[in-house]
Amino acid sequence: MRKIREDHNGKHQMAFRANKKRIYATQSICGICGKPVDFSLKFPNPMSACIDHIIPIDRGGHPSDLSNLQLAHLTCNRAKATKLLSKRVQAEAVTNRNLPQTRDWSKYQGAE
Repeated sequence: MRKIREDHNGKHQMAFRANKKRIYATQSICGICGKPVDFSLKFPNPMSACIDHIIPIDRGGHPSDLSNLQLAHLTCNRAKATKLLSKRVQAEAVTNRNLPQTRDWSKYQGAE
């Protein structure tokens, strides 16, 4: 027997739909891979837009809370499935902060 998802057919359905519209209107980057999402692509295209639960419902995540939802590509969301990604990995992907934290400036000292 298939389990009924509260965000699709349950008591959180209306809140999920409202938050989905809000995310589609305000976000444009996949929260999993960090690449832009093309809203002109429609399901079942693997790069189409969908909503990802940051903490999956099966792992105790809230089905419709805005802080637990993010924009994602369909293929990224399916690959993630019910896994938990660390916040650090997601933040690096979204903010593109893969820069070195220190730099050796000694080779530049004589260039004054």
